[in-house]
Amino acid sequence: MPRVFFITGTSTGFGQHLVQIVLDAGDIAVATARNPSALSFRNATSDNYLSLRLDVTSSADIESAFSETLKKFKRVDVVVNNAGYGLSGPFEELEDKHIRTQMEVNFFGLMAVTKKAMEVMREQKPAGGLVQQVTSIAAQKGFAAVEGFTESVALEVKPEWNIKFQLVEPGGFRTDWSGRSMVFAEQRHPAYDHLDAKTRAEGRHHKQAGDPIKGAKAMYDLAVMEDPPLRVVIGSDAYQAVMAKIEAYSENYKKYEKISNSTDVDE
Repeated sequence: MPRVFFITGTSTGFGQHLVQIVLDAGDIAVATARNPSALSFRNATSDNYLSLRLDVTSSADIESAFSETLKKFKRVDVVVNNAGYGLSGPFEELEDKHIRTQMEVNFFGLMAVTKKAMEVMREQKPAGGLVQQVTSIAAQKGFAAVEGFTESVALEVKPEWNIKFQLVEPGGFRTDWSGRSMVFAEQRHPAYDHLDAKTRAEGRHHKQAGDPIKGAKAMYDLAVMEDPPLRVVIGSDAYQAVMAKIEAYSENYKKYEKISNSTDVDE
């Protein structure tokens, strides 16, 4: 039986490539975007493809998109939370409106889609499915809200629901993420003359090691595994970064082992 993939953020980048890979593999793709009329894919037919409007910050859009999907294909096997809002720069340079927009899209929007996906997957017959969260290797370097949320929710589901969760953390890929899709500070802060996020991003744009088509194929392969991993990085730079962090963490916690183990009640 073909799997039904429900994918957010499919107008460019990973999402766009993933839809094509899903179709080429003989599965069914529900491609969502804020402007679905602009979407176009090879081998798409009324039997294997549906394009829908979805702004992940809109509860009405989320309800409508899942309703239309179930009406046409009867179930959802994989939900890929790929929609995102890129924001880069030192914290003190960024305006509240941009930070709040990023949180609304990347965190609260993802949470809302995940919540609806869990309801659908729990109630459909047979029950089950995979929720794949596309995040970033940056989550290993500090900001990891989606990771914490997803790992927590994964502990709450009953085994008989057969709902799996997966965090995919890409490194640098040659998409538009660090180009036209990225938002930067409107005004530079004089104290941060040593950090220029825009210049750095422009210097890396389309020079990253990662091939977005290969990245999307890795996402597909991870999604269809019989026993999918909860957390995985994609990209050689991401792998190197996470292994370096594991080593640094190990050294740090061993260094303070005595203090860590000194706080138990004396029996």
